Order: sequence, then C-alpha cells, then structure tokens
Amino acid sequence: MDSTKSDQPEGRAASAFAIYREGGTTPDIRLTINLVLVARRWRALLDEKLRPIGQSSARMEAMSAIMNAPDPNAQIDIAKRLRIEGPTMTRMVDTLSRDGLVAREQAPHDRRTNYVTITDAGLTALEEIFGVVDPLRDRLFEGFTPEQVVTLTDQLALLLERLDDGLPEPEGD
Repeated sequence: MDSTKSDQPEGRAASAFAIYREGGTTPDIRLTINLVLVARRWRALLDEKLRPIGQSSARMEAMSAIMNAPDPNAQIDIAKRLRIEGPTMTRMVDTLSRDGLVAREQAPHDRRTNYVTITDAGLTALEEIFGVVDPLRDRLFEGFTPEQVVTLTDQLALLLERLDDGLPEPEGD
C-alpha cells in the first residue's frame, strides 16, 4: 500500500488512524513519532553517560533552569519553565538541596513561595555535566550547518509554543 494513499472516496482524506492501521503513514505521523523517539533516546543516552558522575538529565535540566532563571527564582516559576508539575520540582529541589547543589529560601512576602538558587557546588557539578554532554551534543549535530540548527530550533520553539497554548482551534472554525 502506498504510504500516503487511502481507500477513501475521491476528495475525502482518510484519517491518520485509518492510514496507520493499514500499515501506511504520513509525513505528520512520522514527524511526531520521531520527535518522541529522539527526545526519549536523547534523555536515555544522557542518563547513561551522566550516571558514572552521579548525575542525570533531569538534574542537569533543573540546575540549568535554576542557574538561568531571573532573580528572584521562584520554585514554581522554574517548574513552569521546565514544564513539570510543582510536586515534581519540589522533589527535585529537595534532592538537589540535600546534595548541596541548590539552596532554597522562603520568600519574605509569601511563606508559600520558595526561592531557589544554585550553589557553588551546583555550578561545579553543572560544569562537570556539560563536560560530558557537550561532546555528545557536538556528535549529535555533526554535519548540521549553523543555519540548519537555528531553523530546527525555531521550528521546535513554534511547536512548543502551540502546545503551551493548548493547540487552540484555528481561526475561522
């Protein structure tokens, strides 16, 4: 079966499921599957390579977001930047704090808000993490031109923005 053809009457497109069920696919289906697989495989590779130094991709993401967050660094704002739930961020900050990599301080104006900052030990750990990750990233994008990297980054940012907006209905519907 042609991977993009369907058995629908002329002028009527088959649903993606009908195409996929018959063993076919579409560029959109392939792209969404590849997005998921690339992200999953990248995280698994990072975790494998960071494990010997006692780190993980999740810890790298959290410490990077904390380091780059504008002051004051409200814990909930960092969770939003990472697109994770508050309790997930709390558990991560608890662990990083226990390891001396971040410091948590209660906001003076709101006892429900915690500010989080990266410690000197956290900066050292993050530098070590980047020492592992940078060569992997270089190999991942080997052969890409700087323009291709910028274009791909822009396209992924647009997809992320659409997802963050909840995929609103198209105008005119």
